[in-house]
Amino acid sequence: MKILLLDLDTLRPDHLGCYGYSRNTSPNIDKIAEQGIRFNNYYCSDAPCLPSRSALMTGRFGIHTGVVGHGGTAADQRIEGEIRAMSDANSRDNLPSLIRKYGYHTTLISSFAERHSAWWFYAGFNEIYNVGKRGMESAEEITPNVLKWIDNNKDKDNWFLHVNYWDPHTPYRAPKEFGNPFENEPMLELEWITDEVLEKHKRKIGPHSASELSMYDNQAPSIFPRMLGEITNQKELKETIDGYDCGIKYMDGHIGQILKALEDNNMTDDLAIIVTADHGENMGELGIYGEHATADYPNCRIPMIIRWPNCQGGREDNTFHYNLDLIPTIKDLLGKLPVERVNTKITGRVHKAKWDGSSYAKTILSGEEEGRDYLVISQCAHTCQRGVRFDKWLYIHTYHDGYHLFDDEMLFNIEEDPQEQFNVAAEYPEICHEAVYKLHKWHKEMMKTSDSQIDPLWTVIAEGGPFHAKGHLKEYCERLEETGRGYGIEELKRRHPREFE
Repeated sequence: MKILLLDLDTLRPDHLGCYGYSRNTSPNIDKIAEQGIRFNNYYCSDAPCLPSRSALMTGRFGIHTGVVGHGGTAADQRIEGEIRAMSDANSRDNLPSLIRKYGYHTTLISSFAERHSAWWFYAGFNEIYNVGKRGMESAEEITPNVLKWIDNNKDKDNWFLHVNYWDPHTPYRAPKEFGNPFENEPMLELEWITDEVLEKHKRKIGPHSASELSMYDNQAPSIFPRMLGEITNQKELKETIDGYDCGIKYMDGHIGQILKALEDNNMTDDLAIIVTADHGENMGELGIYGEHATADYPNCRIPMIIRWPNCQGGREDNTFHYNLDLIPTIKDLLGKLPVERVNTKITGRVHKAKWDGSSYAKTILSGEEEGRDYLVISQCAHTCQRGVRFDKWLYIHTYHDGYHLFDDEMLFNIEEDPQEQFNVAAEYPEICHEAVYKLHKWHKEMMKTSDSQIDPLWTVIAEGGPFHAKGHLKEYCERLEETGRGYGIEELKRRHPREFE
């Protein structure tokens, strides 16, 4: 069998046709969904990029691996210490390492490891192709490597190919000659951003607001003309959304080239395809644009589409799953390992993988539901937040607001308010209490099963706050004064006194 994993950075599921989007952004991904199963409540456990891919590849929560941020101690996986053998857990238990145990040749085409100095991301791969632009490349720089690899391996079986595209990630980089296929198409899904809502967003305090698309200022990158510096009107709002959608459409076209090459080389009969992302993107939710800064619905909900050989296509699943559930699922789908190699001579112990994931293989094979009752989602790179997703609710507890002046507690009815406009925490204290109970229960279990007594969220705060917020506040306050939003400065000083010492 052959397995293709399409790892598509910053991809919101609700901007794909197969998830109901009105624009034709994803005809090739939609075709895969027609042949497979679409998961509608799939979430990254830890956002954004680095923590999410750590969870995907290890099958473990950030609170266990230590990776919850983009800098400082919490950007590195914890060392194993005295229990480490000649090889570490990544070389035995991560996603490609597991697949390799089944006799598969594993290949990675991605620059992610270099972007974040996450060298563990290479573990388990026989071949690695890095175009060397640290995630700033567009699809036309990646696809030729994929097509060449397919041509060179068209007569081989039992391979796993992990391909990483970046085009939906800011700055939006679809080449100029691609044009704008959405120029004359309305934004039906964003009609909730009325002139009144947009004015409110322009007054909002916090990085990546409508007034600071470049995070802390409105400087647009000249080499990326699709990326604006700020949104002042509905025309610029549409330009921003068009830029994101063009990235998806352009990337999808390149995915189409991969699918055609596989078909032309008669490699599709026993081919499994997995389409997913590391995280989504806020597009106006919580007043944030073009960023993945929160533990919320548009940021942590990700696509998951699985086309598995000999399984019924065109199905969907609505139960809750994490991205870290993929490893045990793949293990169950592939069946019993041909050979279980356990080295007890060095460690004196029988090795057992420490995955936090829960398999949903039966859902793929027979449609039997294997979802979770609730999820806990986390963010510690831009803000420090943990959210609880259950029933129709999303509860978010903020430990560090990343200069957004969020309430400590936020509660949203996702079924009625997926745009997260109305914090109803004060109206439903009993729902908040239930969410806090679930969060406490999860946290207790995580710490009981951890190799460390330290919750890395608190490490991030002790080291001065989230990486993308740390050290910017004084300069940002000057911009707030210049743009008539100085009314929030005193509250920022009260919440973050260490930034002014």
